[in-house]
Amino acid sequence: MESNRIVVTGAAGFIGSSLCEALVEQGHSVLGLDSLFRGSLDNLSAVLEHPHFQFMQGDVRDIDQLDDAVEHLGGVDIIYHLAAINGTKWFHEAAHSVIDVNINGTLRTLELAMANDARYVLASSPEAFGDAEIQPLTNGNPMTFSDPAEHQRHSYGASKYLDEVACQHASREGLDVRIVRPFNAYGPRLKGDEYGQVVAMFFQSIVNNQPLSLHAGGQQTRSFTWIGDIVDGFLKAGLMDTGLDGVSLNGCALNIGSTEEVSIQELQTAIYEVVASDLTWKQALPEVQVTDGYFGDSKRRLPNCYESTSLLGWSASTTLNDGLQRMWDSIR
Repeated sequence: MESNRIVVTGAAGFIGSSLCEALVEQGHSVLGLDSLFRGSLDNLSAVLEHPHFQFMQGDVRDIDQLDDAVEHLGGVDIIYHLAAINGTKWFHEAAHSVIDVNINGTLRTLELAMANDARYVLASSPEAFGDAEIQPLTNGNPMTFSDPAEHQRHSYGASKYLDEVACQHASREGLDVRIVRPFNAYGPRLKGDEYGQVVAMFFQSIVNNQPLSLHAGGQQTRSFTWIGDIVDGFLKAGLMDTGLDGVSLNGCALNIGSTEEVSIQELQTAIYEVVASDLTWKQALPEVQVTDGYFGDSKRRLPNCYESTSLLGWSASTTLNDGLQRMWDSIR
């Protein structure tokens, strides 16, 4: 396999760190850039001392720091842009920063890719579809957003939509661009604090013996996707020169997600079953409290992964029960 010089933004985050590990393992030279606002160097402990990996703390919106990253790497062949402020609580509390990092970080890294004729892979999101009434989420579906006077949740999704607009424009201008939409990635490094994501939050409540919060009765559905499957999708999207049919992947938008649709209540039940089956865990399972949750929360999220399967040969291979068991084993 050809070795590439690769910049990964958001490298110390949950998905970014796992992607860096996989790229280095395949023999690529990787420079990870992260502000460490949400990311952690602990996530990169497996590669920090690796001769093919460099880490640089920096702001993805800073042109000079981006240029320094490329100089330290000795040039760049591929840019994986994952840097973003994620976590639903942040969308409401820090809308300005969410929008600023999402849009300006994408514009600056796109400019970097164009200046260096590098392939560009954007980590977008199913949130880019907004208030999606048509499921499963499929390319060509309407991308619609509710009144911003009601809530700021779409500070993230609407800016990801604009990121995709910018990427498609760059693609038409000749840049090799691929768009990846990961669906509810989960795994051992996922943040479980109040600004984190639901799978890790549920596990953290159990470990800390604190009441588990079930928003709006837990009837919302999601497509939880094991981190290894997510990383495999990113690798294929960025490293394959063409699709399996021999056609260019430039401009392709690829949903990377499990098609196993699960309600949050079903998730809670599945997690409790995994913990209850652990005979070494003597702590009682915490009570479940039903709360109002976040205004504007998506009621349903299910991907159509036709393009990922037909073009990349990708599909999620880890069932939810297997993934939850592996995550609990890691936590234990």
